[in-house]
Amino acid sequence: MSVPVPHTAMVLAAGLGTRMRPLTDACPKPLIEVRGKALIDRMLDPLVAAGVKRAVVNVHYLADQVEAHLKSRTDIEIIISDERGDVLETGGALAKARPLLGDDPILVANTDAFWEPAGPEPVEALADAFDPAAMDALLLVADTGRTLGFGGPGDFFRHEDGSMTRRGDAPSAPYAFCGLRLIRPQLYDNEPVERFSALRVWAPLIEQKRLHGVLLDRFWLHVGDPQALKDADMWLACHGG
Repeated sequence: MSVPVPHTAMVLAAGLGTRMRPLTDACPKPLIEVRGKALIDRMLDPLVAAGVKRAVVNVHYLADQVEAHLKSRTDIEIIISDERGDVLETGGALAKARPLLGDDPILVANTDAFWEPAGPEPVEALADAFDPAAMDALLLVADTGRTLGFGGPGDFFRHEDGSMTRRGDAPSAPYAFCGLRLIRPQLYDNEPVERFSALRVWAPLIEQKRLHGVLLDRFWLHVGDPQALKDADMWLACHGG
């Protein structure tokens, strides 16, 4: 079973970008450019290409700059979830934006990573694999051996049925979360608007085997700090991205 590519995406653009300093002292992280293109556009472009029609974008740090940049996009409807007075993290951001998200499945996208070659196919793969009868959240995950800028020991194990469990106390896990997921927005119906991580919502889903994963079929670049930015720029220069 599958679903159509969601009409709506929640795009997370409110982070402080502390690991990217000093580049983010005067520029919000989603507007940092890699090879002349802002990070937020490197995520919005494949969403639009896959058929997403509206993006709910949360803003907090240097919010005016993010809003001004998004006004230049005429290929997708942009709706701002204003968090200027809050620091909510991912979970709280979704709880605050819940009235804007509708009741059909939605995509949720980070803005500090992208894949190459660029294209809508990973978005379409999520929609094709999403089975509402078996899952409430479906994460795009990358093989840690096909990543740049990700230095961690991995986030998840993926099982035969597609369900996932976190690394826990294991020294490493084969898959890293790519920052894109497809979820039922009803997961946040009863969550308070407060600062909390999405992990609070994922934990019971993991126990119920309703958190699943789809493997990214291409190279993944995570841009978390200035060195990762330099590495991504060099990689794209060498690979024509």
